[in-house]
Amino acid sequence: MATSDVKLLGLWASPFTTRVQMALKLKSIEFEFIQENLQNKSELLLKTNPVHKKVPVFIHGDKPISESLIIIQYIDDTWINGPSILSSDPYDRAIARFWATYIDDKWFPLLKELGSAQGVDAKSSIMEKIFEGLVLLEEAFVKCSNGKVFFSGDNVGYLDIALGCYLGWVKATEIMTGVKWLDETKTPGLVGWAERLCSDSVVKDVLPEAQKLVELYTMSAA
Repeated sequence: MATSDVKLLGLWASPFTTRVQMALKLKSIEFEFIQENLQNKSELLLKTNPVHKKVPVFIHGDKPISESLIIIQYIDDTWINGPSILSSDPYDRAIARFWATYIDDKWFPLLKELGSAQGVDAKSSIMEKIFEGLVLLEEAFVKCSNGKVFFSGDNVGYLDIALGCYLGWVKATEIMTGVKWLDETKTPGLVGWAERLCSDSVVKDVLPEAQKLVELYTMSAA
């Protein structure tokens, strides 16, 4: 299938944009990346995502698609000749979607909440919840991977992308807080998984550098 008509509207620092970039790279799909400015949104963004007016937006021909996990499934369903992102097994697909939703709706928002928390007690409470979530994700990794290197087995897949897109911000938050989120004693599986994922060709040239994210956060908070 031709790829010259594939565009991605996004932000370099957005984990949701990174998520789509990972999927496109996994499928070896060439695309035009259009960097957006959310302080001055382009007419193209407002036209292609009039409901949420946010990135990422994936445009295939004249068909725009929003929401990163929906985009990933569309990519997987459309470019069927490349490596599969979602498992062919219905149960495995359902479990992967469950954990992806948990990550987006429950776990990652805690990292964002930590940045605005006031007082030691409030920060400590949020940090405890972050660690509790990582323990749950450690258990999910053990079950989903079946002793292999990624959530999806031998190769990067849906849940690896869903969680892996946040690793830049996880590392940035470690720098800013001085807290090591992925700990060998508590989450050894996730520690090894993160190292392997960040070294994988699908991810290593796509994931934003933690220090640049720290600089961006510091500038925006000033």
